[in-house]
Amino acid sequence: MAQAQKSNQKKPSAAKAAEKGANGVRRVAILGGNRVPFARSNTVYSKISNQELLTSALRGLVDRFDLQGKRLGEVVAGAVMKHSRDFNLTREATLSCGLAPETPAYDIQQACGTGLESAILVANKIALGQIECGIAGGTDTTSDAPIGVSEGLREILLDLNRAKTNGDRLKILSRIRPSHLKPDIPQNGEPRTGMSMGAHAQVTAHEWSIPRDEQDLLAWESHQKLLKAYEEGFFDDLMTPLAGLERDNILRPDTTLEKLATLKPAFDRENGTLTAANSTALTDGASCVLLASEEWAKANNFEVKAWLTFSEVAAVDFVDKKEGLLMAPAYAVPRLLEKAGITLQDFDFYEIHEAFAAQVLSTLKAWEDPAFCKDKLGLDKPLGSIDRAKLNVKGSSLATGHPFAATGGRIVATLAKILEEKGSGRGLISICAAGGQGVTAILER
Repeated sequence: MAQAQKSNQKKPSAAKAAEKGANGVRRVAILGGNRVPFARSNTVYSKISNQELLTSALRGLVDRFDLQGKRLGEVVAGAVMKHSRDFNLTREATLSCGLAPETPAYDIQQACGTGLESAILVANKIALGQIECGIAGGTDTTSDAPIGVSEGLREILLDLNRAKTNGDRLKILSRIRPSHLKPDIPQNGEPRTGMSMGAHAQVTAHEWSIPRDEQDLLAWESHQKLLKAYEEGFFDDLMTPLAGLERDNILRPDTTLEKLATLKPAFDRENGTLTAANSTALTDGASCVLLASEEWAKANNFEVKAWLTFSEVAAVDFVDKKEGLLMAPAYAVPRLLEKAGITLQDFDFYEIHEAFAAQVLSTLKAWEDPAFCKDKLGLDKPLGSIDRAKLNVKGSSLATGHPFAATGGRIVATLAKILEEKGSGRGLISICAAGGQGVTAILER
């Protein structure tokens, strides 16, 4: 591999002019990605922080592309579950991964869409010529979740910090009561509804009449596809082993539909269809992807795996209008298709994040539903169905796990390599996110 440039700021004007399209926007190349194996929470990564996870993923990418000591345009990443010590998480990880210290870095957070949104942000700057290359990523660990103090104790501690005399301090300390010592443990729920994401997904599954057996089948297929991908060596150049782990430890290749059918409902004990198997497990992990202009890729002898061509983000009113919390991609994708001038069927691959099997199936059903497409999307006819053989062909979150902010990077890198292996084609990425949001994108080759 040829030596990479010391900086991404060298910009030959003639080459750049030729690279730009008629509207002055440049093509954005995906050169590759890297991640650590994802792990079920409270297992092998239980003592590893977000910063260590992200640093490991970034260092693996830097090593693979021989970027040691190089200054890139920027690194953008984030985490959903963060400690106060993580206030500058991405910058700290960047300083430890082998890139030049002069590489800028910053955090973002858009729940489960964080990883894909970070790629979109980097891509936009490349497209506008503001930078030549950058890394996007995400990390999350629920093993090392932040635990806060109660509001009452926090107020006492703040008053204690402001106290001027020992007498004042003793008076403030005397206010402490046993109830103040109860820790504030983060909840996996929506602040505006008090419901967990799984509970919201179960409501949507009921609304769209998604059968239990279809959810279990999607989960089983995800494990089988991921197993096959590992056996074929698909992830060999997309993954850096960590803590003795070489593949996602949520993967259950020996599971059967019969076993899945015996599991009890997780969110609606009486009539529920969501279980621990057809819902994603709490997961620890990190991922990242390298994006660049076509010019920078050529100058450094990097092969382009795919192009990030379109993106769209949407949000739904899940409080007043009672829209499904995880149904925003159902709205984002039609807008994406309109931008690209294509139909839902014009894809070779579909990467629909498996937060819950029911969420994937509800979204697909919504696109097939005439009433939803007319009343909610304002379309004359349904978007239609997709070829299920093209869906999540290397497995997805039900088998890999879902470290919230890291899922987008995993999907982008996976789809880019799938398109590279095919030699041509188009892929859709759809990720639902907490807060009633959805982040989507199109990759092409």
